[in-house]
Amino acid sequence: MHFFLASTAVSALLSPALGLAIESNVKSVTLDIVNKDLAPDGFLRSKISPFMSSFATYPVLVGTIVANGTYPGPPIFATKGQTLRVTVNNKLTDPTMRRSTSMDFDGVFVSSADAFDEGTPFVTACPIAPGGSYTYTLPLGSQTGTFWYHSQLSVQYVDGLRGPLIIYDPKDPLRHFYDVDDESTIIQVGDWWQNSTLPLLAGYEATGIVPVSDSGTVNGAGRFQGGPAVPFSVTHVVSGKRYRLRIINQSARNVFTMSIDKHSLTVIEADGVATQPHTVDVLEMLAGQRYSVVLTANQPVANYWINAPFVGGLPSRNLHQNATLSRAILRYRGAPDAEPTTPMTLGPADGVSLLEADLRPLFNIAPPEPDVNITLDLVVTAGKAIWNVNGISYLPPKVPTLSKVLAGATTAASFNETENTFILPADKTIQIIFPPTDDDDAHPFHLHGNNFWVIKSMTSNVTNTVNPIRRDVAGVGGSGTTIRFRTDNFGPWMFHCHIFWHLQAGLATVMLSDPADLGRIVRPTEQWKELCPTYDALPAELQ
Repeated sequence: MHFFLASTAVSALLSPALGLAIESNVKSVTLDIVNKDLAPDGFLRSKISPFMSSFATYPVLVGTIVANGTYPGPPIFATKGQTLRVTVNNKLTDPTMRRSTSMDFDGVFVSSADAFDEGTPFVTACPIAPGGSYTYTLPLGSQTGTFWYHSQLSVQYVDGLRGPLIIYDPKDPLRHFYDVDDESTIIQVGDWWQNSTLPLLAGYEATGIVPVSDSGTVNGAGRFQGGPAVPFSVTHVVSGKRYRLRIINQSARNVFTMSIDKHSLTVIEADGVATQPHTVDVLEMLAGQRYSVVLTANQPVANYWINAPFVGGLPSRNLHQNATLSRAILRYRGAPDAEPTTPMTLGPADGVSLLEADLRPLFNIAPPEPDVNITLDLVVTAGKAIWNVNGISYLPPKVPTLSKVLAGATTAASFNETENTFILPADKTIQIIFPPTDDDDAHPFHLHGNNFWVIKSMTSNVTNTVNPIRRDVAGVGGSGTTIRFRTDNFGPWMFHCHIFWHLQAGLATVMLSDPADLGRIVRPTEQWKELCPTYDALPAELQ
């Protein structure tokens, strides 16, 4: 997870970073992946937790897995043109949880030559064994925007391994729209479970019912029904200034609806793509999606609610859930250190909501006509934790897709049917059609290593082949969705539902473009070559 373009400049705008970053311009980051007892919503996830999640029907195993001891993990900051070098040290020791790990940098383009550092287990690499380390090297090229990192192994990031990744543009063409853009303006929302993933996953596999979260968190803080009054996260502003809020939905399932009392929000970025400014009151965000919005601090000095209600399954399945408690505070300088005095609501009842189909790129590149058309039908097996794409439920292979390509695999016959791998020609435009369905879920489909044009959004019946938005996560289902992408950045790129419970149940494909050329270009490091033998030698309980 490839029509010829007349202009090299245009092609560069379309393509991911091609590894041209100057080596001396390197941003190095270290992430220690550890087990930690934490209580983001007031429930202590510890092996000696005082009570059980109301959803849990299996033993409560409730430590967390986090980066550098915090939830969310520490922010990664980089600048356009840098090479990002992230060293991941796997220090996991808790025998009740997954102890291997693997890191994905959601939305960051990965060139063909660097495909081995893309981070998808059993597609581009094997996981990092406990006690092991791995350094991901990612030339960022011309890419900028709002991204995030998380574990890509099974549903491990549900246990806490997620954090923001921001690539700043010193010459941002929209810089005149805002005054402040720094760590204080990042807003991370996420679903939170008080039980850990192993028993939750066992429950899902036994019933086919996706676990319902106990709470939602904003910048790592939340509350649940009947729980303690955990202090809400606070975003500080000064009257008269304009703030670029970078909002990231780090959920494994939940859809968050974002708004701020008495303030409008002007969208200027979607999933790392600059947009024409578009002002709304409400943003609906699917798992994995990111938006930058400009907020002008033009209201009387006071505290205002940042509303972040969510949906994700029937609340009756988890009596801890109260989506109204999912929120944070916007605090003007000079306002008291207190919660707003206004009621907690789900947001404005009559506000203007963002429709994805209304977004337009700041720099338009019209999508080429498709060379290849693929239709993907998504079907769930009733009562089972099994999702099928065109009748196939994806299962991770023992030997990663990229390893097979390096060994000479170039045709569909080289891959098991359950790998659901589509072999695509190089330098063509691929159109993928998700037909209309009765499924009431908006499955947030995410393409690794690239982004795509949203030709037809599920938020509209209009087909736009003139100036559609490009992004890397889009909802599919309902009225149907059509996307297009180029295969000029060839590689084995996973294309999957970002509801990670559904991914675990098989709702995924691999878009493998030009495997023959890929095998000639990729030059994995010795460190990468050791990942699979080390992982394969582990006993099952350490994997």
